[in-house]
Amino acid sequence: MHITTSLSTALFFAFVSESFQATSESSDSPFNPREYTKRTTNCEAVKRDADSQLVNLTLSDAGYVDINPSANTTLIMLHGWPSLWSTWSYQIQDLKHDYHLIIPDLRGFGSSTHPDDVKGSGTLYDLVGDLQCILKDAKVESGICVGHDWGSAVCYEAARSRPDIISGVVGAVVPYIPSAGAYVPIKHLTAAIPKLTYQLYFDGKTAEAVEELNKDTRRTLRATLRTKNSPPPDDYLTSPHSFLDAWGHVEEIPPVPFFTPEEEDYFVEQYQLQGFKNTLQFYTDENRYASWKFAHEQGNHTIPQPILAILPTDDPVADWVLATRLLHSEDFLPNLTTELLPGSHWVHLENPTLFNAVMRKWLNKYFPSQGMETEFATNNGHADRVWDEL
Repeated sequence: MHITTSLSTALFFAFVSESFQATSESSDSPFNPREYTKRTTNCEAVKRDADSQLVNLTLSDAGYVDINPSANTTLIMLHGWPSLWSTWSYQIQDLKHDYHLIIPDLRGFGSSTHPDDVKGSGTLYDLVGDLQCILKDAKVESGICVGHDWGSAVCYEAARSRPDIISGVVGAVVPYIPSAGAYVPIKHLTAAIPKLTYQLYFDGKTAEAVEELNKDTRRTLRATLRTKNSPPPDDYLTSPHSFLDAWGHVEEIPPVPFFTPEEEDYFVEQYQLQGFKNTLQFYTDENRYASWKFAHEQGNHTIPQPILAILPTDDPVADWVLATRLLHSEDFLPNLTTELLPGSHWVHLENPTLFNAVMRKWLNKYFPSQGMETEFATNNGHADRVWDEL
């Protein structure tokens, strides 16, 4: 395992920021999610609150955005909560000429439908099944799964259970949570990690939580999508009775720092299609236990594929380096590289230049592709040497 310290990261960031500034400013206009066409695909799913009835999902008007399908290497990019496919905006702009990008809205998000059973039909293995369906529709045999937040959890489970379709993982923020040990409910973790308390609210009072989140979509999104320099209140996420009460003293929450006004409007519109109801699938004890049981009984907890874990140093939710150690994630990831980046929970949006640089370096090492632009390799050979020396 290789871990890059935050000091080395900061020094390298100073270097790559200067190196990429001219390119970043001149290459692309501001990201506009409406300029991308989505593909439509139907995937079979199980509705467990109706005697395991089989239903068809429409994974978005699309299910997914498909970019540069002729490239040699495919990246499947999975968002977390409360996100959409478009939260990979900076990565899309940086990688779209060199890689085949497949970027779905997960079931229940945006226009991707759901069996409408938030408690029991949103397990990790359900989402891996959706991923397999999307890859089949895109005529892709295998790819590298890039995830953020809950998207990382889906990527890790896909790599564990379906190594035939996932050749590597980039997991941002959330580490690998092996199911080798006993099942641990969230209520047993909140004493050590108080800012997981909101998950008790999402699980125990799901309908009430959905009503609160849906009341003012823009306020909910602005409350959640913050940065280190524009943080939420200190007691945010610590209530078992409300998701937004910590913001009660703020009449108008500032706009999302890393979105343009057009991107924020797009987010609001997309979340108004179905609301937040089925997006809370990640937090219900039924889905969490079923996900643990599925992996625990299979018993193959080691993921041998190359793994890049990108952990932020300033996430108010948790110390993810410490969490990784407590979970013994490293014991099950023999080909793990860990990079620590300055930034908060949305590190790929808050600090995209460095995020993209460390991801490209890892991809070049483990998945060299003839589709890579030689200009990048030429201009950044010195960056690689600086990184190796730190």
